[in-house]
Amino acid sequence: MQGDAATIAALFAVDPAGLGGVALRSPACDNRDQWLALLKSLLPAQTPLRRVPLNINDTALLGGLDLGATLQAGKPIALKGLLSQADGGVLVLAMAERMSLSSAARFGSVLDTGMVSLQRDGLDTSAKASLGLVALDEGASDDEQMPAGLADRLAFRLLMGAQDEDEEGPEWTAQEVLNARQRLSHVTIDDEAVQALCAAALALGIDSLRASVFAVRVARAAAALAGSNTVEEEHTGVAARLVLAPRATRLPPAAPSENEAQDTPEETDSPDAKNKDESNADSDQEEAQDEDPGLPENLAELVLEAAQAAIPSGLLASLKIGQLQRAKTPTSGSAGALQKNALRGRPVGARKGEPRAGQRINVLETLRAAAPWQKLRQRQQAHSDGQKQRIVVRKEDFHVTRFRQSGQTTTVFVVDASGSSALNRLAEAKGAVELLLADCYVRRDSVAVLAFRGQTAELILPPTRSLARAKRSLAGLPGGGGTPLARAIDAAILLADQLRKKGETPIVVLLTDGKGNIARDGRPGRAQAAADALAAATEMRLKGFSTLLVDTSPQAQDAAKNLAKAMGAQYLALPYAGANSLNQAVRAVAGRS
Repeated sequence: MQGDAATIAALFAVDPAGLGGVALRSPACDNRDQWLALLKSLLPAQTPLRRVPLNINDTALLGGLDLGATLQAGKPIALKGLLSQADGGVLVLAMAERMSLSSAARFGSVLDTGMVSLQRDGLDTSAKASLGLVALDEGASDDEQMPAGLADRLAFRLLMGAQDEDEEGPEWTAQEVLNARQRLSHVTIDDEAVQALCAAALALGIDSLRASVFAVRVARAAAALAGSNTVEEEHTGVAARLVLAPRATRLPPAAPSENEAQDTPEETDSPDAKNKDESNADSDQEEAQDEDPGLPENLAELVLEAAQAAIPSGLLASLKIGQLQRAKTPTSGSAGALQKNALRGRPVGARKGEPRAGQRINVLETLRAAAPWQKLRQRQQAHSDGQKQRIVVRKEDFHVTRFRQSGQTTTVFVVDASGSSALNRLAEAKGAVELLLADCYVRRDSVAVLAFRGQTAELILPPTRSLARAKRSLAGLPGGGGTPLARAIDAAILLADQLRKKGETPIVVLLTDGKGNIARDGRPGRAQAAADALAAATEMRLKGFSTLLVDTSPQAQDAAKNLAKAMGAQYLALPYAGANSLNQAVRAVAGRS
């Protein structure tokens, strides 16, 4: 087991609820299983350790109405959920990278408050749920990440690979962890150590205050595990390495060079400076004798050096050139915008209402709504007609199942085939569109191609999933003539509107140099054509379509930039856009839809 991995397991076992948990990014492998087994062995006996499936429902997770017991007793009987059952222990969450934001919010609330509050099904209760969470992240790419709000509430971020070699590290026993738990409340940390950890977090560009709080708690846990009642420098170094380094978003400011540190000639030549240097020379010499020359000047520098040393060298290089992104853009996948549907799709709960127009009644939710009132209703029923029914269900108890399905995504390519584009970049634009078409085919999206030249915009490829048909349409696309840019945008709006009415999610990709010379009425003239194009672009923005404008000019043009701004589109210059960047740009636009 790697040294840091074993240290994280021991520290987390000391204070699971206080440290929130561990974000363990690793494929399913022996190394991950060994780490989980190590964590289980370090936890005190009888500590709850439960696994949470990804698609667990709210009743099983939070608790709810025990339907059988309620119907039998005639009064609401609460059922404990998995969160309250794991009070004082640890939950292992599978496939955290696929967790929805709503589920992450539920876990985040419990980690913040240590309580589960339940107000539904005639219940108004709360239960203690002080626990830690191990979130297993099996994402294969950088685009697959667990929700940021949940990751921020976990003190540790551990990256583990299937091929990682075992390294000798410190070993602890369950008894040592138990002793550390008992000692933790007596461990003290001075203000200088707290300020040093906060300063290191600030220097590394960590915005969340939770990181500093977790660093202080980890330092205290490290001291307790080492058998000390006071946090020392080595303990703050452990906290900086394990908590702050994985969250770093920038390099700390570089120390001033020797030339910059030297005084200017005016300062060194002045009488005041000479007197000041002479008066401080003796004191500086005495302090220098007491200090080791290889150590930092203060604790803050020591903590910062510990965190910086734990950052991988490749990450440091990317931070230097500014290529590290704070958040990743989700990919579009094969699904468009989520749509509510009354009859088909994926069930997403139930709502109160009568089953009309083919809607499906949700029997369990209907019975849950009726169960708390059974004793009163049976008494009323017996008093009115002398008959006693086992279960009395009324109209106001009915619940119907809600469904949600993903609409299909259709990417509409609007290609400039005018004379100026044909002379410059039409061939390259066709190649770029073919690359994007291939990517859409992999994601099972539909594609459509609009070409504009002369005085008209023509739909040369209706929405289709056939990649071969799309390539044939592009291969036969002629070039030449005027640039009816406004009409092309109008045609794209019309097609996108039709797709939206069908329940599909349209994405418009416009490839042009932004220089129209044919107005909406078909007359030539650059001034009127530019005004009409901006007006059409403004209409596109008001419609709220996701759009991308690819500038096909040999050099980036202000006309295309202004057009993209009016459309509310993402702008990308083709001279600087290879195949990968074009695909990423389209995916980014699709991810916002």
